[in-house]
Amino acid sequence: MTADLDRYLAFYKDIFGAEVLSIMDAQGDHPKMAIVDMGGQGNLNVFEVPEASILGDRTRMGARGPIDHYALAVESEERLKEIRDRLVAAGASPGEITQFGPALLSVFFRDPDGAELEVAYLKTDLG
Repeated sequence: MTADLDRYLAFYKDIFGAEVLSIMDAQGDHPKMAIVDMGGQGNLNVFEVPEASILGDRTRMGARGPIDHYALAVESEERLKEIRDRLVAAGASPGEITQFGPALLSVFFRDPDGAELEVAYLKTDLG
């Protein structure tokens, strides 16, 4: 959920090259919604709602609402670094790449609404 759909979509287009597949205007009790292709087989369904209706404290882990965070997968370490650089340039991440065990590399970032998210690369060749 976001209070500013245009800002949200611009961020994901600029950083990830996401493509907006459709936008539906608000109808009755259903808010304005965008379906966003993140690449691969990942899509986001993003709803524009009044800021006061978004629950949770997005600055504290465990208090961010029903979805604490999610990871967006990329296909290579090079792609992870490209996106990391765009996130840093946008002021959305300090740019640190965290290694979780031998196979997973992640970059954490905050989107325009303050949600903490992650871009992850799962190494398949550990040799």
